[in-house]
Amino acid sequence: MYQLELARTGKTLFQIRGYYLTSVIFIGTAIAFYTGSTGPFESVEANKIWFWLSLSVACFGALIRIITSGFAALGTSGNTKVQTIAAELNTTGPYSLVRNPLYVGRIVNFTGIAMLSGSWVFGTLTFLIFALIYERISVYEEEFLREKFGNSHTKWAEQVPFLLPRLNGWIKPKYKFWVRRAIRREDKKIFWLISAVMFFDFARHGFDFTQLPEDLTCYYVWVVALVFELITRGLLHFSKTFDNTI
Repeated sequence: MYQLELARTGKTLFQIRGYYLTSVIFIGTAIAFYTGSTGPFESVEANKIWFWLSLSVACFGALIRIITSGFAALGTSGNTKVQTIAAELNTTGPYSLVRNPLYVGRIVNFTGIAMLSGSWVFGTLTFLIFALIYERISVYEEEFLREKFGNSHTKWAEQVPFLLPRLNGWIKPKYKFWVRRAIRREDKKIFWLISAVMFFDFARHGFDFTQLPEDLTCYYVWVVALVFELITRGLLHFSKTFDNTI
């Protein structure tokens, strides 16, 4: 009964998961505006270290998702917000170390973005909240996979951890890495990660263009990311570049 209740809650959380990233960025921007600091310390040098640590955590989470999306089988791990899909059971590559690598990547990514706001409290709360959220979403998806793939899922689940990756047992991916599919699935997340860095910095300067720092690197990177995102969206809607990549 408890498992069914988790799955029911997970289905609801699954359907609204598209709002999580923007929520983290919105709250992080507000925190950056009110604190005006890149980190929770009084030392400027310590806060610089915090910034680079936070960015590394966020990028590591994004990298996990890019690798997983690039190796996953077609017709699986989709972007649909309505219901889970699975044309086949992913058990190789990242899925040989943890059963839900995309959600592991998302938890790590969200945590890093929250840390970039400069608040260790927000970073900690984000980690705890989204670990619980994605645990329930994962239960919902696993119920679907268990019903569809039966013994194959059971044998895989007996060997591979749920959300905490194991350090051994890597199985070579069944399919080659597909760059177009990785871009198709993760381009918006990467763009929003870069946007978060820019938004947080802009917020720390009071949203005042006259108060921007001399080093505008993050703003230039954001412009490049924006151009890449617009090109990707254009190719998606007006060409066949990304056809059959879901």
